[in-house]
Amino acid sequence: MSISENVKNLLAGLAAGNGMGEPVTLVAATKTRTPEEINEAIVAGITDIGENKVQEFRDKFDLVQGGNRHFIGHLQTNKIKYLVGKTYLIQSLDRDELAGELAKRCVKAEIVQDVLIEVNIGCEESKSGYPLQETWAAYERIRGTQGLRVRGFMAMLPLAGTDEEKAALVKKMRALFERAKAQDGNIRWLSMGMSGDWKLCLRHGANMIRLGTAIFGERHYDTQA
Repeated sequence: MSISENVKNLLAGLAAGNGMGEPVTLVAATKTRTPEEINEAIVAGITDIGENKVQEFRDKFDLVQGGNRHFIGHLQTNKIKYLVGKTYLIQSLDRDELAGELAKRCVKAEIVQDVLIEVNIGCEESKSGYPLQETWAAYERIRGTQGLRVRGFMAMLPLAGTDEEKAALVKKMRALFERAKAQDGNIRWLSMGMSGDWKLCLRHGANMIRLGTAIFGERHYDTQA
């Protein structure tokens, strides 16, 4: 199917909301995708797009026609300057050092940046994020930081494990989300779910998903990139 058909089918399926009946935000993960592909998705109904790499974010920014711009990849502190003032939501706030540097840039620019705190829910060495047991303390530190506004949490499920084990991890993230939401009116999103596991994540409480392959098809990497 075409990108447009994929988008329309996904949006139709998401119209009923997640397992709790909440609206779902679909973020198109646009790593390696061309501006033409992204624009086709936007015309078909995509409202939010997410880049993993700062260089791609910069290169495509003026070529993509609309859409809320998310940053969903690992962010180096020396590249923050390219995102400040242009990013609807930074989903990968994964360490205190990044929070501090990002806050400094935002205060200087006189803006407030919406962020999600990234949680390494599977305790995987290959992934960034706060361990779950440290996330609440990190949330309390970051939520009081001038220039930043915490809007929720982001996590990636491990590839390994049974559906039951993965569901248990989503439920832990949902409990964290609910705890924060109960005392903080800014909390809005639990971002979990990619092309291989989004249905499971939605069933158990995610309300934002990040899909690439399900929208655009398999990636074709440029060997010269």
